[in-house]
Amino acid sequence: MKKIGVIVPCYNEEESLPYFYKEMQKVMEQMDVEFELLFVNDGSKDKTLDILKDFAKKDERVRFLSFSRNFGKEAAIYAGLQHVNGDYVTLMDADLQDPPEKLILMYQVLIKENLDIVGLKTNNHKNYGFVRKFFTACYYKILGTFTTVPMAPNERDYRLMTRQVVDAILSLEEYNRYSKGLFNFVGFDTKWLTYDAPERVAGKTKWSFWKLFTYGIDGIVGFSTKPLVLSAMIGILFCFIAFLMIFVIILKTLIWGDPVGGWPSLACIIIFCSGVQLFFLGIIGEYLSKVYLETKKRPVYIIKETEKDMKKKR
Repeated sequence: MKKIGVIVPCYNEEESLPYFYKEMQKVMEQMDVEFELLFVNDGSKDKTLDILKDFAKKDERVRFLSFSRNFGKEAAIYAGLQHVNGDYVTLMDADLQDPPEKLILMYQVLIKENLDIVGLKTNNHKNYGFVRKFFTACYYKILGTFTTVPMAPNERDYRLMTRQVVDAILSLEEYNRYSKGLFNFVGFDTKWLTYDAPERVAGKTKWSFWKLFTYGIDGIVGFSTKPLVLSAMIGILFCFIAFLMIFVIILKTLIWGDPVGGWPSLACIIIFCSGVQLFFLGIIGEYLSKVYLETKKRPVYIIKETEKDMKKKR
């Protein structure tokens, strides 16, 4: 019998987990496959770990990894991929915005059409306001322009993958990870299913606007060097404008003399040029910081406890 491994990153999800587990039980009863539920506790400060331990005591299909601190969702996904068992692997959020019942259809499509990946992307996200939807749409347009790796707009991490795909993703051992990009980088035959994402079943989102912004920057920097090329091209353009202005000033001085006026516009130009320089220095610094972190070779995550440790204490 085939086996599906389900990876569930968790950070302060004590309110959502009981609902998620209940829905997953319904799905597992309907599907003629074995299951493994691997929860990754990403340094939660609430009772998430206690709930996971309770699940593991009652259900042998439940496993968990508990980090020594909060390392971020990308680290949780990577740890889950490294430790999950199964012929097929899927990622889900515990807040039920990735409906477990969709897994039934995803599995059917993957088997019937002999695909490697079946993923979900949202038509409408009920938790997103107008501002967030606008910036999300703009981000994917920018991402499509700058990166060579195709990424579907509004794609979720929720996808069902074959073991071959998982092994390919794990072969990419970089420290700075952007999973959406890595999933698409490895290629394979992929099909996207659309759905309307429901609201969170409980709790609050852990993604602030700033976190989403920095995560988006990671996506662009991790899969494109075009910002560096753009900064070089704009630098050349500014040099051309500067030489042109020098010619104009010399010509103006020879014809009309050298008036003293014009210092406000000169001050504005200096401030503008300084701002552009600092902006592109920031882009270069972002790339250098990624190289700096890669060379340190620090672990992506540190595991403090698993369900095996819990069983040893009995």
